[in-house]
Amino acid sequence: MVQLATLDKLPLAGKRVFIRVDFNVPLTEKGAVADNTRIREALPTLQYALDQRAKVIVASHLGRPKGKVDPALSLKPVLAELGKLVGKDVRMAPNCIGSAVEEEVGRLAAGEVLLLENLRFHAEEEKNDPAFARSLAALADVYVNDAFGSSHRAHASVVGMVGHFAHRGVGLLMQKEIGALSRLLDKPERPFAVLLGGAKVSDKVGLIRGLLSRASTIAIGGAMAYTLQSAQGVAVGKSRVEADKIDEAKKMLDEAASRNVEILLPQDHVVVTALASGTPFSITPGREIPSDRLGDDIGPKTVAAFVAAFREARTVFRNGPMGVFEMAPFDRGTRAIADAMATIRGFSVVGGGDTVAAITKAGLAEKFSHVSTGGGASLEFLENGDLPGLAALRASS
Repeated sequence: MVQLATLDKLPLAGKRVFIRVDFNVPLTEKGAVADNTRIREALPTLQYALDQRAKVIVASHLGRPKGKVDPALSLKPVLAELGKLVGKDVRMAPNCIGSAVEEEVGRLAAGEVLLLENLRFHAEEEKNDPAFARSLAALADVYVNDAFGSSHRAHASVVGMVGHFAHRGVGLLMQKEIGALSRLLDKPERPFAVLLGGAKVSDKVGLIRGLLSRASTIAIGGAMAYTLQSAQGVAVGKSRVEADKIDEAKKMLDEAASRNVEILLPQDHVVVTALASGTPFSITPGREIPSDRLGDDIGPKTVAAFVAAFREARTVFRNGPMGVFEMAPFDRGTRAIADAMATIRGFSVVGGGDTVAAITKAGLAEKFSHVSTGGGASLEFLENGDLPGLAALRASS
């Protein structure tokens, strides 16, 4: 496999350097940045380029404006936060392509930063339109991808424009992400425990299959567990089940058994008659859920079993919540697992937007070896060992 060029191998001094970042950050009701984690994670790359006296052009998307200008999704709030974190004035272009942008780029001096407006204000970005990609590429001399969280998307700024550059490579955040996730793929230290949650089995089938040859134990909670439980013939009441995935779930469970990989499913459940704040709940004595109830969290027996599975693990990967963590008290399983995982001594990786949000809210993010900035990207990398954005960097011009 062709090696990816790193920042120290790229000619940055005095060059116009296009840095694709992932500043798709949450905003408050008043339009300010609510969580600047993704901006902070990009700072090492930006600072390195500035120290090399590059003319830095920063590009990102924000939200889903569906190819139209939406003032509520402008990157202007990011501009204020970025300037504060970088410690210098950052200019912002009125668009991401066009003559006005080209003029702004032309005025850039070495060691200065220009932030482009939301890439997704143009439908051509998500369509990977060749003309749009050429227009973006014309702004710079060097291309750097530091947007791990966006690199599973074959968009113009991630894939299409890359081939126009003789000098292209990855940023420091991208290096960190690839390095951490590769440890889960390349002979991970065993025992290797995987903890998965979330709503849909269909979102995780490829990931699970990709990990069956590596993991010792895979513990599964969240709504996806109900589909797997149904595949085993265990009653799940009114809980959410992907009926069209039951056969696939059976095959996956059979494959795990043939590989001697332990699949742990919930031993008890927190159940309600209807999912609403303040609804009385109960805990099932075992795996079966009564016909008039639906599951919305794992129970205490399950928490204990899952914790025991990864307590002695040397490598741990977690993705997805254990229940409806947005609504107390159905966040208890997710929080209890996070608290316990934060104490393990092995190499621990957390991926997925909901999971990261939960551990950040609990103040536990620094307790893990690596917290990935990309939800879908981390899953696709673990499933396939590659991403469209990385493949584009390796492809010949």
